[in-house]
Amino acid sequence: MNYQATIATPNHPSTSSSSTEIAIQVCGLHKHYGSLAAVRGIDFTVCKGEMFGLIGPDGAGKTTTFHILGGVMEATAGDVRVFGQPPRDARLMTGYLTQQFSLYLDLSIDENLRYAAGLRQIPNKKLIERRNKYLGLMNLEQFGDRLAGQLSGGMKQKLALCCALVSQPEVLLLDEPTTGVDPVSRREFWDVLAQLSADGMTIVVATPYLDEAERCHRVALMYGGQIQEIDTPESLRTNLGLHRLEVRTPNLEMTEQVLSHTAQTNIVDVQTFGDRLDVLVKDIAAGETQVRELLQQHQLPSPSIERGEPTLENVFVTRLRQQGLTSQFLPFPRYRGGRGGGEGGRGGEGEGGNGGRGGVRSPLGLGAEGEMLPQFPPSPPPPLPPSSFAIYAHNLSRVFGKFKAVKNVNVEVRYGEIFGLLGANGAGKTTTIKMLCGLLKASGGEISLGGETGNLRSTDLRRRIGYMSQKFTLYDDLSILENLEFYSGIYGIPQKLRREKIDWVIATCGLEGQEQMVTGQLPGGWKQRVAFGASVMHEPDILFLDEPTSGVDPLARRQFWKLINDFARNGTAILVTTHYLEEAEQCNRMSFMVAGENVIEGSPSYIKDSQPGQLVEVVVSQHQLASNLLKQHLDSWRVSIFANSLHIVFDHPDTEIPQLLHLLESAQFTVYSVRPIRFSLEDAFIGIVQRSQS
Repeated sequence: MNYQATIATPNHPSTSSSSTEIAIQVCGLHKHYGSLAAVRGIDFTVCKGEMFGLIGPDGAGKTTTFHILGGVMEATAGDVRVFGQPPRDARLMTGYLTQQFSLYLDLSIDENLRYAAGLRQIPNKKLIERRNKYLGLMNLEQFGDRLAGQLSGGMKQKLALCCALVSQPEVLLLDEPTTGVDPVSRREFWDVLAQLSADGMTIVVATPYLDEAERCHRVALMYGGQIQEIDTPESLRTNLGLHRLEVRTPNLEMTEQVLSHTAQTNIVDVQTFGDRLDVLVKDIAAGETQVRELLQQHQLPSPSIERGEPTLENVFVTRLRQQGLTSQFLPFPRYRGGRGGGEGGRGGEGEGGNGGRGGVRSPLGLGAEGEMLPQFPPSPPPPLPPSSFAIYAHNLSRVFGKFKAVKNVNVEVRYGEIFGLLGANGAGKTTTIKMLCGLLKASGGEISLGGETGNLRSTDLRRRIGYMSQKFTLYDDLSILENLEFYSGIYGIPQKLRREKIDWVIATCGLEGQEQMVTGQLPGGWKQRVAFGASVMHEPDILFLDEPTSGVDPLARRQFWKLINDFARNGTAILVTTHYLEEAEQCNRMSFMVAGENVIEGSPSYIKDSQPGQLVEVVVSQHQLASNLLKQHLDSWRVSIFANSLHIVFDHPDTEIPQLLHLLESAQFTVYSVRPIRFSLEDAFIGIVQRSQS
């Protein structure tokens, strides 16, 4: 059955809010901090019941705009109205969830809600009604007496949202509400927001995760204190005027260099994603031909090429590049020389050893003559033998009392490989990493780290490892420079090399001239950059990254991954965890953990392609009500709202789709279109987790 069809064409649903009542009106808004212009004359309107996204890089002015909309800060100039009132006068009808939400960790869920209700003078009867409504919506009603400090990251965010909702606001402001939240909780969180929007609540959300921004009715691109473009996600992608090619080839590094340095003006952008390249082109047919011809000219293998739609992240990065805003990041320096083969690459067989780093080019250290590498370096060394692993664990387990947190987990990471360890909160990822690092003793199983199987805490081994923890680990009361000097000493970097490496970190973070700033004053994204720089200053052989880009904007995230890929290509073994599955596409291989166990392992493409059934996009009238109906007949995880469409997972699409159409039409819904779409890694992750728990 060919189920890619338009079922009804008249009166296609609007891609923005159905209401024409203006909830928020912003005209000529300016905000100055002394001589710094944080917001420079922005204009936008938000309709009642609309979900409006505000996205931009760190320092774009988003949080300042939120402070003004929330009535906690006055504008320097311009006019802002919330349902016709100044924001300060409209505070009782506004809910505001800040980046650093203020839960009391030593109070229970119910006590936090009661405190928030008391601040808004909510009568006890209404509090009970709303407590039951919103905790039920968040699946938290059975945990009312649990302390907030004992909740997972996703549950904390849901509780913070409940505290913002307890006053039943007409406007909800959410500043990066899902940072650090696992994919399952993120999906549930956004489904709740879709329900609130459908009920008439006006929502303005800032997010660094552009797959989330796809769920908004309209999105504003903001940078440099100004709004550059406002439209629906679909229109933003269409107006970009570019097409995306997914290119798969055995030699990604050489292919990326060839395509990135071509004189072909049709090729606009090239980005590595684990087992593929994403290539943006102006003309899709000509672009595909040019890619094949260029690789043939350089005697590279013929690639596999698939056509795909541009992503919202493609739009974001391209627009920033057009504004010349990508030059603030220093390209990763690559020099010949450094430690080289003299150390046998830690592998013990010279010239790279058996799985080591000998002979690789050092990304930070100057060689004898500081000679830059040629544009196209020699062919990479042959692949390492299967027996050589930088990180190895077999049947690894950990028991806390009667609770088995990790159950017979296997991990194999080679030098030069990026390996993703993914899972929902509580899956056992952090416990596994602590055992692999020697920070926690295993209850059972075998571990080898850098060839060491005995003392994983030895000083020599520690100097070969870099670790960036989930929580920011630098000292908030020290300056950036003092933190970096401290870590260079901890890692034993020779005195004569410290200044060079510190300068690189500061330049890469875009913080030249700000070295004396106290680290605690930095925004979260900038802190993450400094923490990453500190973790790699000593050029580790093995690098552990626990959610390295949490809260980092898309442009900085792309630069992060350029650096991570550069370290991998220089021979570093990298194990990374992330809740942002779009960036998990950057991994060469990955393993999903559920309830302490490995459930699937492979490349991103393998995991997506191995999913059973089909993901289908359905555009239907009254999509929220349609979603509610379908969830009565399907597992709730199979149905999710994306702006004005539904994404539905079917195990047997040929028989289930006709049944779905009959169900919707019998309930007087109009189905406008039904089309199959590819599973994203997040779709695959949620399906795997939910199936394993059923």
